[in-house]
Amino acid sequence: MASILEEYEDSLSRAYFPNTTRTSDIRHSGYINARLEKETPIFNKQRINFTPPENINSLVVCSNQLCMSLGRETILRIDLVKADQPNQVELGRKDETRVHKIFLDPTGSHLLIALNTNECLYLNRNAQKARALSRWKGHLIECVGWNRFLGNETSTGPILVGTIQGQIYEAEISASEGGLFSTNPDQYFRHIHTLEEELGPAPVCCLEINRGFENRFCVISTTAKRLFQFAAKIPEGTEPQGFSSLFSQPADDLPSIQEFPGSLGYSEIAFYTPKLRSFPGSFAWMMGNGVLYGNLDFSRPDSVLTDVQVWEYSSNNEKPMSIVLTQFHFLLLMPDRVKAICTLNGQVVFEDIFTEKFGPLRRMVKDPMLGQIWIHTERAVFRYHVERETRDVWKMYMNMEKFDLAKEFCRDRPDCMDIVLAKEAEHCFQNKKYKESAKCYALTQNYFEEIALKFIEAKQEDALMEFLLRKLANLKLSEKIQVTLLTTWLTELYLNRLGVLGNDASKKSQYLKTRDEFRSFLSSQRNKECLFNNRASIHDLLASHGDTEHMVYFAVLMQDYERVVSHHCQHDDYDEALNVLTKHRDEKLFYKFSPVLMQHIPEKVVDSWITMGKRLDPKNLIPALVNYSQSAGTQINEAIRYMEFCVEELKETEQAIHNYLLSLYAQFRPNSLLSYLERAGTNPSRIHYDLKYALRLCAEHEHHHACVHVYRVMEMYEEAVDLALKVSVDLAKSCADLPTEDEELKKKLWLKIARHVVQEEKDVKKAMVCLSSCNLLKIEDILPFFPDFVTIDHFKEAICSSLQDYNQHIEELKREMEDATQSAKRIREDMQEMRNKYGSVDPQDKCTVCDFPLLNRPFYLFLCGHMFHYDCLIQVVVPNLPAYKQIKLDDLQKKMVTAAQHSKSHSHTKDEDSISLGKGQQSSEQIKADIDDIVAAECAYCGELIIRSIDKPFIDPQKYKEEMLSWL
Repeated sequence: MASILEEYEDSLSRAYFPNTTRTSDIRHSGYINARLEKETPIFNKQRINFTPPENINSLVVCSNQLCMSLGRETILRIDLVKADQPNQVELGRKDETRVHKIFLDPTGSHLLIALNTNECLYLNRNAQKARALSRWKGHLIECVGWNRFLGNETSTGPILVGTIQGQIYEAEISASEGGLFSTNPDQYFRHIHTLEEELGPAPVCCLEINRGFENRFCVISTTAKRLFQFAAKIPEGTEPQGFSSLFSQPADDLPSIQEFPGSLGYSEIAFYTPKLRSFPGSFAWMMGNGVLYGNLDFSRPDSVLTDVQVWEYSSNNEKPMSIVLTQFHFLLLMPDRVKAICTLNGQVVFEDIFTEKFGPLRRMVKDPMLGQIWIHTERAVFRYHVERETRDVWKMYMNMEKFDLAKEFCRDRPDCMDIVLAKEAEHCFQNKKYKESAKCYALTQNYFEEIALKFIEAKQEDALMEFLLRKLANLKLSEKIQVTLLTTWLTELYLNRLGVLGNDASKKSQYLKTRDEFRSFLSSQRNKECLFNNRASIHDLLASHGDTEHMVYFAVLMQDYERVVSHHCQHDDYDEALNVLTKHRDEKLFYKFSPVLMQHIPEKVVDSWITMGKRLDPKNLIPALVNYSQSAGTQINEAIRYMEFCVEELKETEQAIHNYLLSLYAQFRPNSLLSYLERAGTNPSRIHYDLKYALRLCAEHEHHHACVHVYRVMEMYEEAVDLALKVSVDLAKSCADLPTEDEELKKKLWLKIARHVVQEEKDVKKAMVCLSSCNLLKIEDILPFFPDFVTIDHFKEAICSSLQDYNQHIEELKREMEDATQSAKRIREDMQEMRNKYGSVDPQDKCTVCDFPLLNRPFYLFLCGHMFHYDCLIQVVVPNLPAYKQIKLDDLQKKMVTAAQHSKSHSHTKDEDSISLGKGQQSSEQIKADIDDIVAAECAYCGELIIRSIDKPFIDPQKYKEEMLSWL
């Protein structure tokens, strides 16, 4: 249980901690402070559970190694990682020797113990006995400047030592035992400089060694009133030779000195090294009348101190005893309290009062490696943890109007970032930096309406557009309503500005710049979906401003090429309209706008159609051709050209295309009509135009030759010959020869031609030519066509030729009759020979199928020599018979059985038999003959029946499985 004094001490600490409740200076932030617990202080004190056996004189901490001087001659070492295993070393001094100060290097390996007898001891981390530094004897050590760059666990490297007499020595200590003639750990100890004030040498209070860029070393040392800077570039590789070159500079290059009038009799300087850096970035020097603090810039040629400020002590007589520096605060150890002052604004942000329960405060130190702060009294040790030191730094930078730095320290805190941005935006607005203000406002969660109205009232349209653009860029794609609102508003603002600038010729460049920005806005990939979904509204806006240029541009972006083409057509820019169609190759747009374009630029339109090739359906382009094909001129020629391309190049088979081309030929190019019909061929199944339509069209325009061709294709030869006779007899002759398989029709057609020649042309010679052209016509066929007055002289040769043909035909018939008589005679002789033919069977002959004696049962003997039992032959032949013969055979066998049974059970008279036969019933002999016709028509092994069965499987597929199982 905590004592009453401890509770009182805690209450004092809390009482002096400033109120950290945040009050938002910016209204309407979109973030809500939802902190549920009180925030812990930046500097959180913890008392170490440790009761020293003797009073604590001195304490140092480095790299988790804590060393303290207890009483007169005891050194206590604690590895904070193993805090339960302290190590105590006795110095072994019997006189009145006391420890003056102790110093620990950054690695925690080398401990220097300065005694009040002007002696110095060295204790290594791994040693249990302190060793005297003989070369150091006679000097009271006040401070040590450790070498962080060359020091390690076995050697300190060159270090600097300051004495109470103002002298600075360079030394080096090694933890090894040395050589044969050297047993001392101190390698050397030489004087290199003396610090002086106005009255002479002054005690050296602090020493710090730093290395900046390009191997430039800087040593900072202080006395009670002065701060000295020694800087010089040490060549790389010569660092182990020491720092003598820094202090042996010419008289003209005196060290930089800062001096202040007040004096505490002592001073102390603290440094802060940022993470991932090897040299400090800021300092704080506790001196006579205040604390001098600022930043360090080791690249400067003169003083490395920059941005220097002074924090003065309060008016009371309390003077600090120690100082440590963190990233944004320096802490002062007062006689009864600890104060933390912010280096950004000089305000006291933390004050912790200590009671006298554990004795007076002695010293405050900081672990330079881990950043922990330690304070000790004579009987207690305290540790401060620095927790989230940067938590309120953003607010301080914001109040100082250093907004970039403020944003750096609240990147992971969106609520604070929102406040900083709002403050920066307001600051820029008040300073008339409207665009910068808009950029910041767009990143805040402040009310959109208030910010927009603010810029509208200030008549800052540019800033308003910037705000809207930035706000739009920050919106999520799911916030479709907001995106639509901003996109539409920005479009309106752009159009207004373009309208104003377009009317002023002096602002041409500004107009072009704004136009490019507007086009970039319209073509932005992020806005594409919104603009597409609201393209009708955007088009209405563009139309209301009369901005046809951007109407076309926007339509192209939205791929609304129909609107683009329509616009060009309305403005009689047909070439550009066709260019758009050709570029984007949209078939539907071609179908829609081709009628208009065909009227004005037919040749280019057809060229474009041909370029599109099979992507266009010619059937859908017929309306564009029909509208203008009625008027003579270029349109008709181009229509024919495209139709010919479809038929000849694209091999179009659509009937409408061929019919339309046929109509164009019939009306405007009759010379090409017949050649087209002839190229189409005479096979109706391969002709793609409508034959009846073609016939009607050719007849309507009196293209008789073409009609004759169509008749011929339709195989209407009589009509073809009738019409051909109106054109020419030769054409009629070619038609008459077409029906090659129907001689009667062919003869009829030639008779028509002959009648025409005789009766219409009255040309006997030509009629005779017709008679000679067709071998089906005889002179007697055409004689009735001649008039009675015609003399026979004209037919003499034809009549003689006809009589000669008749005689020749009669002779041929006689020869055929004689041949037939001889053939009949030979057949009768063969039949007689067959009746007398027989075969013999020996008793030892066997059936070809069953190999049993043949004479045991009824059998068949074939001319080829094969012999079969009746039942064996049935067994072989039946499976190979057609189905209908199998059925017939089965029926005959049943009849045969019935007839046999009937003959056994009844004895009939011959009259009854004759009566039954008269009634149509077959006799047994007849049935047997029918069975023989089916079964024994040919040899089962030599006839065609067995040859036809060659493709049948040996085993019936339906019985295959059963047969296969029988073999297992």
